[in-house]
Amino acid sequence: MHFVDAKGILSAKNGMNLYRGCTHGCIYCDSRSRCYQINHDFEDVEVKRNAPELLEAALRSKRKKCMIGTGAMCDSYMHCEEQLMLTRRCLELIDRYEFGLAIQTKSDRILRDLDLLRSINRKAKCVVQMTLTTCDEDLCKILEPKVCTTKRRFEVLKIFRENGIPTVVWFSPLLPFINDTRENMEGILDYCIEAGVYGVICFGIGVTLREGDREYFYRKLDEHFPGMRERYHRKYGYAYEVVSDNNRELMSRFHEICRKNNIVSDMNKIFAWLYEFPKDKGYEQMSLF
Repeated sequence: MHFVDAKGILSAKNGMNLYRGCTHGCIYCDSRSRCYQINHDFEDVEVKRNAPELLEAALRSKRKKCMIGTGAMCDSYMHCEEQLMLTRRCLELIDRYEFGLAIQTKSDRILRDLDLLRSINRKAKCVVQMTLTTCDEDLCKILEPKVCTTKRRFEVLKIFRENGIPTVVWFSPLLPFINDTRENMEGILDYCIEAGVYGVICFGIGVTLREGDREYFYRKLDEHFPGMRERYHRKYGYAYEVVSDNNRELMSRFHEICRKNNIVSDMNKIFAWLYEFPKDKGYEQMSLF
């Protein structure tokens, strides 16, 4: 890893990424795409060492409380977080200034900060989002080799439920010919039902591939699924949107199961809820000092 001083930390929509790059090794990671201009080795994680100072200044300057999002482009709980504790320092600020949090991860390291997440949720609102792609543990170790498996993430979701912290699952991506099956979808949704998640985000049964991401993905297909690269080439060429032949059938079943179990599957509704700060806890913030 290497360290940089960032010029800013919050996006226009109040999202932040404390790191650039990742060490989880997921074979389908869109963040490898060249359009994001990560001009260093992806596993050589860039650390925004001044992120807490930038975040505190940004929070103090806001007139209204809001939800702060993190984890969209890089996981907040990579291996380096164990020593750096950059995510925890930022959560402490969000908690201190009583803002809300929508945090996304694949890692059970998030349990280290359960105390802060509970406090944020008590004072404002905290939503934990976890990605689940396959209920096959052996396949999970191939697709997402350096992070905890789906079963462990399911256990983490249940722990958050027990602590009154709402959760959302990202059911994505569904790789054609690999995990785009009814059995897999129903297995993941069984986990979601038992964990009591608020909603499940699914963009469709498929994956997106673009320059940078595609090359890495294909190398991993050659490594773990001999002949699969050629199968993708024949069917999809160099398409950005790689949609499964099972998309229509599985998405219909997906919405049916969610509806029957009171799980929100409308992505617009989920995203609106994720960034909706509780009205009874929001107020115009003058200077705290």
